[in-house]
This record gives sequence, C-alpha cells and structure tokens, in this order.
Amino acid sequence: MSPADLAGLDTEAMLGGLRRWVECESPTIDPRAVDRMMDLAASDLSLAGAAVERLTSGDAGAAGAVLARFPHRDIGKPGILVMGHLDTVHPLGTLEVLPFRREGNLCYGPGIKDMKAGNFLSLWAIRQLVARGIETPLPVSVLFTGDEETGSPHTRPLIEALARRNRYVLVPEPGEDAGGVTIGRHEVARFTLAARGTPTHAGATPEKGRSAIRQMAEKIVAVEALGSPGVSFSVGIVQGGLWSNCVTTHCSAELLVLIRDPAQKEERLAALMALQSDEPGMSFTVTPLRERPRWEGNEASHALHAAAREIGAALGLDLKGHVSGGGSDGNFTGALQIPTLDGLGALGRDHHTLNEHIFVDSLAPRTLLMANLIATLN
Repeated sequence: MSPADLAGLDTEAMLGGLRRWVECESPTIDPRAVDRMMDLAASDLSLAGAAVERLTSGDAGAAGAVLARFPHRDIGKPGILVMGHLDTVHPLGTLEVLPFRREGNLCYGPGIKDMKAGNFLSLWAIRQLVARGIETPLPVSVLFTGDEETGSPHTRPLIEALARRNRYVLVPEPGEDAGGVTIGRHEVARFTLAARGTPTHAGATPEKGRSAIRQMAEKIVAVEALGSPGVSFSVGIVQGGLWSNCVTTHCSAELLVLIRDPAQKEERLAALMALQSDEPGMSFTVTPLRERPRWEGNEASHALHAAAREIGAALGLDLKGHVSGGGSDGNFTGALQIPTLDGLGALGRDHHTLNEHIFVDSLAPRTLLMANLIATLN
C-alpha cells in the first residue's frame, strides 16, 4: 500500500461505523454494558472474516473479552496481536451531555479517543487488506478486553498468555498529541486505603465517635503531599458512610501511584506505608491492589519502532517515540520484552473528560499506518 491509497479510505464511512461503537456506551463498572459493546465488536469482526471467540472473565461481576483470528496459511504460528480495550471511564448516560457529534475536524463522544477510534480504525485497516486481497506475512489476531480502565485485573493473564504466542503486539491506544507513538510507559501501582473509626449518633453524642471519613480526608491530604516530580499520588475513588446521622465507622479509597523515576520508588512507597496507623478507636491501612509494570523498550521493540517510522515517513508522518505516563495493557506485553508498539490510535484531546474528541483528519493516515504495519511485518 502507498500514500496514494489514502484516497481509497472513506473517512465518512469510517465515522458512520465508529458512531455505532461510541453510542454503545460501555463503562467498565457496568459489565452488561461492556458485554453489549463486545457483541457489537464481535459481529463486526466476524463480518470482516475473522473466527471470533467470546471469552468470559470467570467473574460474574466483570466483562470478558473478544478474540478474533483472521484466516491465514500459517494460522496458529506466532504473528501479530492487535490489542485494545472496549471499556470506558464514562458512566451510562454520558451521551446526553457528550453526544456523538462532528464539528469540522473534531468528532466528540464518550470513549471516542480512549480508545474506540483506535480499535475501530484497526479493524478498518484489516478490512482494507482483506478487500484488496493482500495476504499478510504473519497471521493476525485481535483482542478486545473490557477491564483496562480499572487496571485489567481479570484479563492480564489472558493478555500475557496471548502476547507470548505472538511475534509483535500493536496497541491502538490514543496517539501522542504531537503525532508520535508510544514506545514505553511508566510503572503504575494501585493501592486500597481503609480507615476505621468509632460509631456513635452524630446528633446525640458526637463527642463519643471518631469519624472514619474525617480520618480518610486527613490521610488523603497527607498521601497526595508525598508526590514528587518522579512519583505522583492521586486518590480517585472514596466511599464511606450510609447515614448522615451516624459518625462513620468505615471509609475506603483507591490510590493510583505513577512512578516516573524508578530510583524514587522505594523511598516514596515507604513513606506511603508509614502513614498507616492503629490507635484506640481508629486505624488506617494501605494495601497493594495491582500494578502495571514499567515498560522499557528492548532492541526488538526499537526495530519495530524504526519500521513504523519508515512507513510513517512515506505517509508524511513523523512517528517520534514517546514514553507515556498513562498506563495501558502495553505495559504488560512490553515488560515481557515482546516487541510492542503503542499509541497507534487516533489523535485528539481531553480523553476521560466531557470534552473528549478526536481529530477526524488523523483517521485515514493512522488507518493506513496500521494497515502497512500489518501488511509488512514479518
């Protein structure tokens, strides 16, 4: 394929298909909604010619995954794994305040940048190869998961197992703002924070109680104050209390720690654990929850990036490599030293917000980039 093939990519048709995906809301916290999105993706993958499997998570409270394998003479041998997630951070009903809409070169919608546009353009790229009768050097499979936004607690074993059976992993997470790709990611660790207090009637005898919510509020300030340029601390979930007239006994929170500088990790995490306390009537504990390992590129990953840069140059794209602070499932495969290229999705801004959008003019070149990678990697 060549840059001239851009003329054959129907961006309006792509947007029509992408709209169906974006308007199928799929927040991680609603497994049934994610499963509906899985059904839609599985149907489109099947129509593109793939053999599709629906994989369950083993947990009734979590969505599963979709695995699609495209026909190939060497099916079953190590090939290319295209890997993305179909869950989003946006709760059901977000379409009411962030409807799918196009305004010039911007297209809006919940999860459109992170990462339904990247997933959809990957499928579109494979469809272009199939339609043109281009047989890829390596077999191609696609994995779509449903729990990435919560750290992939259920699908990590599946991701790692499939990655080990493949030669390359391509991840269409959002592209870097400057138009490059992701060649490494920082370590991300999650912790559960738990505060315990002493209950009492908040109106009758407030002096007898010790509020778990107040303790948690004080501890959150202390936790986030531990941040440094090399390690950041952010509490994103807090839950506590059932009644306003009760001094709260329990309060929990979830903490995300981004480790940019590994040299600071041990000292900063030790400071976090030192905030634990246990005294009469109240306690505070910190428990490791899950982590995404640091991903640093190896020689094979650098060669994959070089191949992408060469393809990109022919398309007028400068695919500089970036190390990202945001975690992805590419952390897992990259840490396993499997050649991984991330950030291959659409360009845009403001993901995880009510202004999330993509740049429409990034769809065609990014689709062609993905198609050329799949068509040439061997």
